[in-house]
Amino acid sequence: MIRQYELVEKVKSYDPDVDEDLINRAYVFAMKAHGTQKRASGDPYFSHPVEVAYKLTQYKLDAASIVTGLLHDTVEDTDVTLDDIEASFGKEIRTLVDGVTKLSRLEGKSENLNQAENFRKLLIAMSEDLRVLLVKLADRMHNMETLHHIKNPEKRQRIARETVEIYAALAERIGMRNLKEELQDLAFAELYPEARESLVTRLNFLREEGAAELEKTLKAIRAKLDEAGLKDAKIYGREKKPFSIWKKMESKNIEFEQLSDIIAFRIVVDDVQQCYHALGVIHAEWHTIPGRFKDYISTPKSNGYQSLHTAVLGPGQQRVEIQIRTQEMDEISEYGLAAHWSYKQGPNSKNASAARDGKQFRWLRELLEILEKSSNPEEFLENTKLEMYHDQVFCFSPKGDVLAFPRGATPVDFAYAVHSGVGDTCVGAKINGRIVPLRTKLKNGDQVEIITSKSQTPSPSWERFVVTGKAKSEIRKYVRTQQRNEYITLGRAVLTKTFKQEGEEFHENAVEAHLPAFNKKSVEDLLAEVGEGLISRQQVLEVVLGQKKAAPENSGLLSSLSKPFRKKKDGASTPMPIKGLIPGMAIHFAGCCHPIPGDRIVGIVTTGKGVTIHTMECETLENYSDAPERWIDVAWERDQTDARHVGRIRAHVSHEPSALATVTNVIAKEMGNITNFKIINRSIDFFEILIDIEVRDLKHLGNIIANLRSKEVVQSVERYQT
Repeated sequence: MIRQYELVEKVKSYDPDVDEDLINRAYVFAMKAHGTQKRASGDPYFSHPVEVAYKLTQYKLDAASIVTGLLHDTVEDTDVTLDDIEASFGKEIRTLVDGVTKLSRLEGKSENLNQAENFRKLLIAMSEDLRVLLVKLADRMHNMETLHHIKNPEKRQRIARETVEIYAALAERIGMRNLKEELQDLAFAELYPEARESLVTRLNFLREEGAAELEKTLKAIRAKLDEAGLKDAKIYGREKKPFSIWKKMESKNIEFEQLSDIIAFRIVVDDVQQCYHALGVIHAEWHTIPGRFKDYISTPKSNGYQSLHTAVLGPGQQRVEIQIRTQEMDEISEYGLAAHWSYKQGPNSKNASAARDGKQFRWLRELLEILEKSSNPEEFLENTKLEMYHDQVFCFSPKGDVLAFPRGATPVDFAYAVHSGVGDTCVGAKINGRIVPLRTKLKNGDQVEIITSKSQTPSPSWERFVVTGKAKSEIRKYVRTQQRNEYITLGRAVLTKTFKQEGEEFHENAVEAHLPAFNKKSVEDLLAEVGEGLISRQQVLEVVLGQKKAAPENSGLLSSLSKPFRKKKDGASTPMPIKGLIPGMAIHFAGCCHPIPGDRIVGIVTTGKGVTIHTMECETLENYSDAPERWIDVAWERDQTDARHVGRIRAHVSHEPSALATVTNVIAKEMGNITNFKIINRSIDFFEILIDIEVRDLKHLGNIIANLRSKEVVQSVERYQT
């Protein structure tokens, strides 16, 4: 364990004017607070905050950050309160400790909800002062280093996954590459120990076998730079970490032997001009590999990373990856945000305040926007993971502004990144001056122009192809708002008709007086739940009119929402199309996945509706994963020759004369019957349409799709499931 004087001396080594008394008092305060507490390893608990504080000294952080590292667990794990912290160390340190401290575990809440709530708190705190994040990352690093002492394997796995998905991603966002890679490697060892061990063994072998080749390449690069007058340039090789190698193998589905960039060479020079000079020397001597040059100096990454990346066929015609940067760029690539920290400027200086303010970072502002738009903590956490952890592509606006996106991003993601208003009114897009469908994936260097219309609104279908958390949260917010408005309208119509049947007139003012009985704050909240079916109209009648009698629930507006299989008017029974159900049981085909014969299906028991049939691939089934008693094993009856079932397809069709006629003619020739046809999006050059078609089975629908794909006017067509 680091001793008190060692910690103080370490801070003094980079900040001679540090307040020694402050650190000494915090050291003693934390030691007394944690007392005889032990960690899972059996070590004194106090050893943990001391190690966290020492890790912060490696990034040359200020005294307030070091003190926060020492005190960060006192409020969570001891009797110390935030008021005690403020009384002893001041308001600034109280705020930092509060930001790092987790929320108390919520009674009866799931582990995911607790994780989401705690992350929300951390995000808000670090948006005010990024030192909170630096302390939290140091805390997580030491916890990962001692993870093997936790006996519960499920808990170890959960902590490791959280580390990769959240904390390593946050470290990357603030440019702390070393810390990110260490966190990833520690998590990798827990999540996939065999895969990591295999990679480490291969790397050790490669290191031994390739030492001579590595030295040869270094000497060749050194000689060329010396000839060009760049004798002060530093050159060294850097090996990829096991986790990075594994991720690349997984994403590209390649073997270890197929990787060519396990070792990259780094050239560090004095200034930007020398960076481009060195690049010219390398490209003049060796053949470049097309598509592998990236200029992150003129176009830095969103976390501030700058460097030139290139790949050439070096000595012996071996592929060589080379990074070229200045000393300052190299420090920023290693330490990120911490490399900018200026502890000498004092806590009240303008520069120090700017360095601490998290809102200066675009990505953090976007996370805060997602927080505002998300309906619940778990949705926020899901969208945050999407926003934080991804490979990036860089695109340009028409004005030349650079925006970074995850791979797979579309013009809709771009539109929402510009402004939520641009995203909401997006009707089309131009990439490099050419109009493209909104589903088009963006590529590095694309210039994107968004076409908007005041009459446009977000399409719910966009959520199926956007990849950024911000776009998803904005679309979901709009859909929730629209859905709520529809429920309110339906609820008002239901109650108006119901009251009329009882000889009464429905007045919202009369209902408002009874809101406490339903635990609702507004009439609209009540109407929305009536429209959604969560509150019955009979309940409203009983409360408002004091009546027990109400109109039958299956009459009026709601009767057409769901029609189970019943007897025909002539008295003959409709044959049951599904095996595995009790004869006479009401069944419904799910509108989310539109199952048809040939699909693998499952039945879900739905209260008041009987059984709803879904395809086995339907995403809605995730909602019933915790209720296995509601699942029924079913299958299609073989004799379905006369039966017709609705399949839904989505197509992108050229906006030109007779294009829609071509689509409908193909369907008619294949003996499909169109029951619904809806244009869900249109631009200058394309229609996006949903078509419901009555077909015999999956093969019949497949034939229709295949024939549509053969037509020039059809850009794409696929089976559609919401």
